[in-house]
Amino acid sequence: DEVRAERDSIGGVAEIVATGVPAGLGEPVFDKLKADLGKALFSLPAVLGVEYGSGFGCATLRGSENNDAFRMEEGRVATASNRHGGMLGGISSGMPIVLRAAVKPTSSLPQEQATVTRDGQPTTIVTKGRHDPCLLPRFIPMAEAMVALVLADHHLRWRAQVPSRGPGRQKTSPGTKKV
Repeated sequence: DEVRAERDSIGGVAEIVATGVPAGLGEPVFDKLKADLGKALFSLPAVLGVEYGSGFGCATLRGSENNDAFRMEEGRVATASNRHGGMLGGISSGMPIVLRAAVKPTSSLPQEQATVTRDGQPTTIVTKGRHDPCLLPRFIPMAEAMVALVLADHHLRWRAQVPSRGPGRQKTSPGTKKV
């Protein structure tokens, strides 16, 4: 309400967490899960940055501080922490996928702003109409939907590559036959 009263806008950071994502989604080179998630989020309006796990914070850490130690948990390999944001080498690790998107403040404001005419002459402009002081409430459902679409796409690719994978499918080892 304060920002709206000042006829201004603010940006923010949206955190999206996807749980229950199986290990193995994505590819190590061209179709990295991390790259596809970033591309999807950057395709949304007002996104100026995306980070995963510890994100930009890892730039100030040493490797020994940032590494996620592996351990066994309920008969499967897991990590003690999730600084990697649920993706290692472009492939999901089975840990929650944690990503954040930086959303800029909307630039259309109901206050006078400097601009130039088509001829390059200085002038001012006041945008008229409805103005959101913050885009985050509208952004979060879009971001969640984009993340879900990318994960669904990668899940379908994963199932297509190895037909024995997926819910309700009998698991077979290479070289064995289903009877």
